[in-house]
Amino acid sequence: MIGILGASGAVGHHAAAALARAGDGPLRLGARRPEAIRVETDRADVETRAVDALDAASLAEFCAGCRVVVNCAGPSYALKDTVARAALAAGADYVDVLGDDPVHEALTATGAVPAGRTAVLSAGTVPGLSLLVHRRLTELAERDATRATRLVAYAGGLERATATVAADILLSLDVGGAGGEPYGHPLAAWRNGRRVPRALRVNENAEVPHYPQRVALQPLLTAEMERGARATGLAEAEWYNVFPGSQVRALFTALPTLPVDTPEQREELVRRIIRAGEIDLAGAEPYYRLVLTLSGPDRRRTAVVRTDDSYRLTAAVAAHTVRALGSGRVPPGLHFAGDVLEPAEAIDELTRTGAADFSVYEGEGHTGEQAGDDFEDGEL
Repeated sequence: MIGILGASGAVGHHAAAALARAGDGPLRLGARRPEAIRVETDRADVETRAVDALDAASLAEFCAGCRVVVNCAGPSYALKDTVARAALAAGADYVDVLGDDPVHEALTATGAVPAGRTAVLSAGTVPGLSLLVHRRLTELAERDATRATRLVAYAGGLERATATVAADILLSLDVGGAGGEPYGHPLAAWRNGRRVPRALRVNENAEVPHYPQRVALQPLLTAEMERGARATGLAEAEWYNVFPGSQVRALFTALPTLPVDTPEQREELVRRIIRAGEIDLAGAEPYYRLVLTLSGPDRRRTAVVRTDDSYRLTAAVAAHTVRALGSGRVPPGLHFAGDVLEPAEAIDELTRTGAADFSVYEGEGHTGEQAGDDFEDGEL
């Protein structure tokens, strides 16, 4: 039995559909309002249940009998390790589409992952797939005469925001990173083996290859980027959140200064984030891009991930993680998805199922962080 918590949401709905299409299961789909779950299958081994992730008894009942529980519920930074502990206590493995460092730290501190069980965190687009693409570029660079030393990444697009995503954005301003830090460090960059504060600046009107319009760039060095840079021995690494829409861009720029002390203030900001996304999307086609360039002295490779729905892509990464668990390709223990999944296998499956398009382009050596690419070298 595969349990999907938050199955009525944007990610959970797609995760259920992906697993159902692949014939995985049986499936147990849970949400606070089970009538909101859209089951796009006539399979007899799919059930829906009412479950409240904040109610210990309800959560325990949902997890009972599952071999793996996939957490697509949120806000993730409010639930933290609650669902993980319930799943592991029920004897199930665990997959979290977010999870991030606070959950990893909590599970490590309490020893909540027993021998023989597996918990995989950050099994989504960012974080998760972002590190897998970095690792795939690193694999391709192994054949080069000189070692790759610099990574520049861009992530974002024109999409709607759900209430859960908006709430997580607010919580990530104060938590979400390692050691109780915020999710990432604005304006920071990786330089010579360490984080350097205020090394970068915001660009309000940038032209970035592979994005269809001019965008705003906000640098944010995340724990995942730091882990990847350290593991691959990079001298430099930079991450930019991309905001094509003027309404979302203006609101996100102001977020750190806006009041979030009361539930009413947080609810109002959630509404404003959702509304800003709706205004920016009016009359436009949604899109999302993940663009990573890994370069060395004589070779540069740019990986481009294109999708019109990052929620569906996150769900596809989670579904792939479930299948990797079921086939024994993930060892027992506590892991981040980007560290433990095989990059080529994951990318091949995501391409085959239509979750995203992947391409890699090659060019000559270091040419600057926003340089164009010379030619297409096929899929990743």
